[in-house]
Amino acid sequence: MNPTTGGTALRIGVLGCADIAWRNTLPAILRVPEVRLTALASRDPAKARTFADRFGGTPVQGYDALLARDDVDAVYVALPTALHHPWARRALLAGKHVWAEKPLAATAEQAEDLVRLARTHDRVLRDGFSFPHHSQHAVVAKLIAEGRIGEPRAFAGAFGIPPRPAGDVRYSAELGGGALLDVGVYPVRAAQLLLGDDLAVAGSVLRMDRARGVDLAGSGLLHTPDGRTASLDFGFDRSYRSRYAVWGSEGRLSLDRAFTPPAAHRPVLRIQRQDHYEELSLAPDDQLAGLVRAFADAVREGGDPRPYEATLLRHAALTDEIRVGARRVAD
Repeated sequence: MNPTTGGTALRIGVLGCADIAWRNTLPAILRVPEVRLTALASRDPAKARTFADRFGGTPVQGYDALLARDDVDAVYVALPTALHHPWARRALLAGKHVWAEKPLAATAEQAEDLVRLARTHDRVLRDGFSFPHHSQHAVVAKLIAEGRIGEPRAFAGAFGIPPRPAGDVRYSAELGGGALLDVGVYPVRAAQLLLGDDLAVAGSVLRMDRARGVDLAGSGLLHTPDGRTASLDFGFDRSYRSRYAVWGSEGRLSLDRAFTPPAAHRPVLRIQRQDHYEELSLAPDDQLAGLVRAFADAVREGGDPRPYEATLLRHAALTDEIRVGARRVAD
């Protein structure tokens, strides 16, 4: 599985010169010495050159041309959600390790296909959620395990952003747009992180833009077999919000900027009990660099991929259940 030895950096090629790659992911790659950006592919050669001029690597016209290169060990798929499955699939068949933007695929069936293919070809397959790599969530899990809020009973997560420009890819049904696949997937993954993968969907609502065929916002209710619940709210029709809270038998814990904190941001964790209120200032952390480093470590060190695959597949299944079973309300 390991294409690198010693101090040799993992050589990464990028499929798609997307805005998220320009703003977030490629700068993070440059901050991680364990990896090296070697090629960037776009259908537009001028765009590939612009990205290469800023971040390094060889500009490549066309995604297949990048997959054919022997100086690329792994591929970062920075394409719209509907294109994750076909191009991640081609990359795995070309013998590349794959890290795709979140969510890994548009449907659970597609995610299952990619996991099977990665196993068959002994390649590492990861999605692009960076927030689990921030140390603030380990602090939250530790405090819950120590009983600081008693037994956890309910999780509530919310992620919303203001409306996007009219031509934004998030409004394209053909390219896998919609609020659920863009921002709703975050609180779903956070619920898994804190309540475990044994979650099921009790119900959901999606507010639809009928003309464009995409959901603008939504809510969902998940539950565990023992009755703990996770309520989720998301959308790109509202003010920015990125937070979650865990309500326990003896108190409540809440965290703002839970999903997209800048690397220099110092998180504030709030704990409330009957006669006690506490704010903990946590250390800043570079979650994007953590994501890149974790991917490189998985390629170098191998290990059992099944726990990660189980979380990834359950996430895809929960997202499918939220969408398929949703009550749809017209805008």
